Amino acid sequence: MDRDELFLVVCERMPSSNLVHHVQAVEAIMRGLATHFGEDVDKWGLAGLLHDIDYQETKDKPNLHGIVAAEQLRLMGISEEICYAVRVHNPLLGLPRRSLMDKALYAADPLSGLIVACALVTRDKKLADVDTDFVMMRFKEKRFAAGARRDQILACQDLGLDLYAFVSIGLRSMKEVAEQIGL
Repeated sequence: MDRDELFLVVCERMPSSNLVHHVQAVEAIMRGLATHFGEDVDKWGLAGLLHDIDYQETKDKPNLHGIVAAEQLRLMGISEEICYAVRVHNPLLGLPRRSLMDKALYAADPLSGLIVACALVTRDKKLADVDTDFVMMRFKEKRFAAGARRDQILACQDLGLDLYAFVSIGLRSMKEVAEQIGL
């Protein structure tokens, strides 16, 4: 299946447009990171797009999130490298993140939520009104976007990126798809 076909599958399985927008945002961040590192942009993008494909089945069973997704993706013929990254992005599983893609997905997932929250507190509720310094300021506020796990975002250091560079790449990448994700 190509990306467009997989996107249709994601849309069928995701119960809300917010979740679809979330995976599109993570896909964009992953594509930006792949470009930064000289990696396979399409492969990394698919990992971002598909990482929560099991949400509906596992929303009440967080210890299965990622495991179910990886099995579903294997049945769809998705590469083992992507399946593993999807599996290990769930911190509850405690599995080792071995590849650069694994580490990127783990850190990009909560970053997308932090950036969305930053956009939603601006006057126009648009990413265009957000800059890296604003995200960095909000990152320090523990109550702001409390669900965006700061420890997970800080795992960007495992990629050899400092937080500012990571946020910059993520924000720039999400701005490229702002219209698709409603921001």
